[in-house]
Amino acid sequence: MKTFNKYIYFAATFALFAGCKPSFESPKKSEGTADFTRYISVGNSLTAGFADNGLYLEGQQNSYPSIIAKQMALVGGGTFTQPLFTEAQANGSTYLKLTGFNPNGTPITTTVTENNAVRGKVTIPGFGDVTLLTKYSGDLNNYGVPGIKLKQITYAPYGNLNPYFERLLPGNPPTNNTTYLDFVTAKDFTFFTDWLGYNDALGYATSGGAGDVLTDKTQFAQLYTLSISKLTEKGAKGAVATIPDVTSVPYFTTVTVGAILGAVQKANPQAQALYVNARATVDITNTTYAPRAATASDLIVLTFPTAKIGAMVTSPVGMVPYGLTPYAPIENQYVLDNNEVTIVKDYVTDYNKTIKAVAATKGLAVFDAYFYLNGVKANGLLIDGVSANSSYISGGIFSLDGVHLTPRGYAIVANQFIKAINSNYGSTIPAVNISNYRGVKFPN
Repeated sequence: MKTFNKYIYFAATFALFAGCKPSFESPKKSEGTADFTRYISVGNSLTAGFADNGLYLEGQQNSYPSIIAKQMALVGGGTFTQPLFTEAQANGSTYLKLTGFNPNGTPITTTVTENNAVRGKVTIPGFGDVTLLTKYSGDLNNYGVPGIKLKQITYAPYGNLNPYFERLLPGNPPTNNTTYLDFVTAKDFTFFTDWLGYNDALGYATSGGAGDVLTDKTQFAQLYTLSISKLTEKGAKGAVATIPDVTSVPYFTTVTVGAILGAVQKANPQAQALYVNARATVDITNTTYAPRAATASDLIVLTFPTAKIGAMVTSPVGMVPYGLTPYAPIENQYVLDNNEVTIVKDYVTDYNKTIKAVAATKGLAVFDAYFYLNGVKANGLLIDGVSANSSYISGGIFSLDGVHLTPRGYAIVANQFIKAINSNYGSTIPAVNISNYRGVKFPN
């Protein structure tokens, strides 16, 4: 009897479930506590979609803000308009393309100059020549301006000096006097992303510490606080990003001391070292330089003309081989020496403390680009069936200039912003599939 009752119980249960058709509901897409009706992006070249040492149409179309905006539209976000170049001027400011490889495996690049958007040049007294690009007018959501530093966002004449900012303004040089901060906040918005600050360290680094200066830490903190206060004063919410470790990009990790010396020693086994003109201390106020043997901690820039090594040059003691003697060391602009590396890392760390602290006071989402991109350098990525890493060209993330990103790199960044936004505001913006975005474009 117990067995029969058990049978009846299981049969009834089976009949109950058999009568129910399984249903699967996708999670409801939501903007959470944020409002994406009018989203704007504030920042520099990374925000604009700069790639391959230029700003051109394909790069703009694959900027991380445009990718984010397309995903925001799935949860109620509004139209996102960029200052795109026309198809007739699709090559914008000109850019690099990969055309082949030398027998030793080094890449061959050429500059694409046809169909560009250059409209002329103007000489600004006290500054010099500024290349002018075709003007853009109309609606605008992507305010990315290549080259801009945080310390320039309140400088009124800047619209006469930066061609990417000048093309967005109605006036012509030297009559422009609208600050960048006033420009981006002139029209109301509901949400923003902000990735300003990178150039405040990058310019110093890429010049080998010789052609630019780091923005003062106190000035950076004051201006970052001011900018976020201005962006949030009418209730807009947003997401910010920290500054990447500028010394970890391919611009500084591709051409190494060891590789150059190894190539030299194949032809001249007696060569013992490369010599660089290096900063004497980590004291930023001490500008004393002296030649010394290079170490693996000294970073050679991607654009260093390696053919110069060993060439006979004039020195105080006569003709000597360039780079192979302390009498003709590699010049400052080609190397970020170990003391300069320490200095720039210290400044970036301080800048990032400011970014995180200010963001916390306003309850903003934070994409920690410093932490994330260092992790990519150390471990690589496997996302959506695509392997990616920080290697030059083959890694798929960084473009031919070794600093800015490929469409795939920008898609990866967009997903990290989306992740931070969803976590902070309870939204469910879907991520993009990075396999839909290319890495470096190889020759046909």
